[in-house]
Amino acid sequence: TYSADELEQIEERLDTLHKLKRKYGGSVEDVIAFCEKAKRQLDEVEFASDRIEQLQKKLSALQTAMQEKGMALSAARKMAAEKLQAEISSELMQLDMPKIQFVCEFSAQQPQENGLDAVRFLMSANVGESLRPLSKVASGGELARIMLALKNVLAENETVTTLVFDEVDTGVSGRAAQKVARKMADVGQHKQVLCVTHLPQIAAMADVHFSVEKGERDGRTYTQV
Repeated sequence: TYSADELEQIEERLDTLHKLKRKYGGSVEDVIAFCEKAKRQLDEVEFASDRIEQLQKKLSALQTAMQEKGMALSAARKMAAEKLQAEISSELMQLDMPKIQFVCEFSAQQPQENGLDAVRFLMSANVGESLRPLSKVASGGELARIMLALKNVLAENETVTTLVFDEVDTGVSGRAAQKVARKMADVGQHKQVLCVTHLPQIAAMADVHFSVEKGERDGRTYTQV
């Protein structure tokens, strides 16, 4: 049977749905999705303090774990540094550089992917001189020999397969040159070593030799191998 009241209720309901669709997305599904999103946002607001407390506890636990792992890494590094310093010093003595002091310096840094430590290699070239960064103190020849010492110590753990040495014989002669040559030969047991040298003592230890010569021809300068 026809009911005017029921018709009015249906029309009001349809009008309400039309207004909701127009305001919140164009379809009943969009309106329902908006409603669910609004409920979630309301929950987040109402329970924000609980959520913040949970996150703070999680952050605190992560910071504690990070600090513990960072300190364990630092301790392992410092043990390795002592061994590295001793081995490098021994290598440098054998390379006719007995006065050079080589030190691994640790300083604290903000936690990063590589840990809690900033590490620098420092050296003193002569007795009584202060320790300074390797790159600012060492000459070309000293750097080459320090790198040779490092590579000889770390040869078995290095992933680099080819080493290039230039000026490794700077300031070296006689018996010291023979020591450098033996060290390069030792590294050559594990890696490919390319060396530019003017010393026969060093060249004599190589398996393969290339002679590099520069000269003039027809008014031009040429370099040939």
